[in-house]
Amino acid sequence: MKLARTQSAIDHSVNGGERRTADGDLAGAFDSAQFHRAVEQCAVRLRLYLDDPEIKGLDLVEPAVLMKAARELMTTETAGIAPFDGDRLGRIIDLYLSTGIQVHSPGYMGRQFSGTVPLAGLMDLVSSVANQPSSFYEAGQLPNVAERLMAEELTALIGWDTETSTMVTTSGGSMANLTALLAARNRAFPGIWTRGVAGEGGHPAVALSEDAHYSVDRAVGVLGIGAERIVRLPVDDHGRIRPELVGPALDAAERRGLNVFCLVASAGTTSMGAFDPLAELAELTRPRGIWLHVDGAHGASLLVSPAHRRRLDGIAEADSLTWDAHKMLFVPAPCTLLFYRDGTAARGAFRQRASYVFDEEPDIYSAFDSGDKNLECTKRPMIMPLWTLWSVYGPALFARKIDHLCALTAEAHRMLAAEPDFTVLHEPEANILCFRFTPESLADGDLHRLQLAIRNRIRADGRFFISKVDIAGVAALRVVLMNHRIDAGHLALLIAEIRTTGHQVLRDGAARDDKDGIQP
Repeated sequence: MKLARTQSAIDHSVNGGERRTADGDLAGAFDSAQFHRAVEQCAVRLRLYLDDPEIKGLDLVEPAVLMKAARELMTTETAGIAPFDGDRLGRIIDLYLSTGIQVHSPGYMGRQFSGTVPLAGLMDLVSSVANQPSSFYEAGQLPNVAERLMAEELTALIGWDTETSTMVTTSGGSMANLTALLAARNRAFPGIWTRGVAGEGGHPAVALSEDAHYSVDRAVGVLGIGAERIVRLPVDDHGRIRPELVGPALDAAERRGLNVFCLVASAGTTSMGAFDPLAELAELTRPRGIWLHVDGAHGASLLVSPAHRRRLDGIAEADSLTWDAHKMLFVPAPCTLLFYRDGTAARGAFRQRASYVFDEEPDIYSAFDSGDKNLECTKRPMIMPLWTLWSVYGPALFARKIDHLCALTAEAHRMLAAEPDFTVLHEPEANILCFRFTPESLADGDLHRLQLAIRNRIRADGRFFISKVDIAGVAALRVVLMNHRIDAGHLALLIAEIRTTGHQVLRDGAARDDKDGIQP
């Protein structure tokens, strides 16, 4: 059996069997012993990085300074292949780790990408060295099997039939949203792939939340539908689509001659972490024959948590779902999962023939191919880190961390609501919270500029990294809690730093800091 022979070869190598290496100048770059030493060097530095207890945000280096430092690390050898320089490699790693966002530090509270479970990074290394593009089974056998296994596990959480639904991996949520819209458009307008939008007749349109991710607007533009054919759906104060206004909005679009073929809902918006009322939206779209796509890039992971999956009630009625594992499933980016309730609809996104990749006579191997369902032909085996974690630790690993982050965000809400000089803008539904620093001394016209100045100064200080978002046209401070090492003590330190920074900005005024624009 092939697997047995492979294991025998591994055992032979480990036990001192003969090694065959390439001859000539290339030998050093491909030498396994040299690679082993390099990995050990990386591992030592990464261990120190992971164990660092210091509160760090972001050391934002001027691009010209970083360019100079990086250029100095480049070999000047051009005539031949430079010999391996372990010191140079070490300095490259140090520069990389020191200038990046410190995602494993308690000071990181600003973005939606996660500090990864370290084992996931190790599997990413294996995938990089093995280099098995996974759009086709023959190129990446285990990645395609792992993709099918994870589809079974996660589709069951969605509530779909695992026999009739399907899942494909894509390089990011933007790609997944675009692909889902393609499938929805091609179902509604079967001839559009061949004849184009002008030749199909009608006016294709998409309905989406006022607070939808910008990638959906971008996808509408890429598809040639046009921004003027986006039907904007009003949201409430928490950023959720108001279902009572969806029907009238769709009726008004129809009177304008628009054919709305897809409604895009959100499960965890980027700005406020809002979850749209999926069950109510499904009741509105299904009778009209409108495809319901859910952008759950951030929030779909709550399905793994028994305590929080109710946030996605109604997801089983959706037609497709985008789910970023590199957010709340804590694996390296990109790793996006795109699900279809009707597996046959996945093939509707792309209608092509290419003899060099698509088999004329499907067999048990090509049945696992995904190249006909996603835009990428060469695609990283991005499922491997997720499947490895799921296989080694089980789903409780993800559920425990999600539960902790949601509870921590609820604690942040309680702490900020108790502070008289802060205004909390919503009750968090997951791990995103928006708020403002609003001292009594603040002039009415300075609310927006003060939040921006606070965020910029805190980022420059380098201890905490938080983000900002505009809500109702006014800037707000935003924390995204992705790190299980954060506790209430760190939140208290952040609140104190925001207050101190805010008062300093107000004291400095426009005379001391023109870019803040705050009145003295």
